[in-house]
Amino acid sequence: MKPTSPQVIFVTITAENEQQRIDNFLRTQLKGVPKSMIYRILRKGEVRVNKKRVKPEYKLVCGDQIRIPPVRVAETTEPAVSAKLNKVANLEHAILFEDDYILVLNKPSGIAVHGGSGLSFGVIEGLRALRPDARFLELVHRIDRETSGVLLIAKKRSALRSLHEQLRLKQMQKDYLALVQGNWPSACKVVEAPLFKNMLQSGERIVRVNQDGKPAETRFKVEERFDFATLVKASPVTGRTHQIRVHTQYTGHPIAFDDRYGEKEFDQKLISTGLNRLFLHAAQVQFTHPKTQEKMTVAAPLDKTLQQCLNQLRLQKQQE
Repeated sequence: MKPTSPQVIFVTITAENEQQRIDNFLRTQLKGVPKSMIYRILRKGEVRVNKKRVKPEYKLVCGDQIRIPPVRVAETTEPAVSAKLNKVANLEHAILFEDDYILVLNKPSGIAVHGGSGLSFGVIEGLRALRPDARFLELVHRIDRETSGVLLIAKKRSALRSLHEQLRLKQMQKDYLALVQGNWPSACKVVEAPLFKNMLQSGERIVRVNQDGKPAETRFKVEERFDFATLVKASPVTGRTHQIRVHTQYTGHPIAFDDRYGEKEFDQKLISTGLNRLFLHAAQVQFTHPKTQEKMTVAAPLDKTLQQCLNQLRLQKQQE
């Protein structure tokens, strides 16, 4: 392992990188450098924009002159994530749509969207291993590790900006399917409850309904009723951490197999159906294609575990 020869780099920002946060820009420029080091060189003023210090949240402007300090990174002969790993290779089969601008994935449950916090890799690292020639691959949004379903990835900076703008203006609709405890009331079509995020000493995030929190709104529609559970469609208007999971818990109808906000007794009733994971699935997303301006709807089918659970519940209902 030889260390690369460190040297100062000067970069001029073009329209392709305009409005990108400086910390995210540095991560694309300094491959393999830990995030902690990137924030350290920003904090110490070693990174300069137009000869001035900037904060990590600074958004780049076309024409900005960036000074990137020498950072010593060990060379490796192989990529950090191998495309031959089963989990990585399986991502290829999970692609629902792809062109030169976007990639839409049916993310499997159990895989984080990005590495970190003890995880060797996530979806984005896996896709970069599968697409080594792709100059740009960035998450448009995030879904929880145990949640499956539609995940948007931008393949160009312009596409990322367009899709982020649609999210900001609430022009993108995301519909989830969740199996919740009990009989969800038909009259409960909207839940508006502010969410406050707490970070525990362990680093775990716990979200609670709290008046000091950020506004959050989720729309609900009953899809199917079972003896002790309801399949609901949940459409978040805002995009807060764990929003659907906390809003369903708040109404007294937590999601099946939710290890943070769920009910053990409810989960026990579902073991016979073969369910062993959070029943929350990003089923569909509607958005405008960033290049063609075509209105697009991409749907992600349920995996075998979720589909089997529903089939068993339907069978139990018919037998009674």
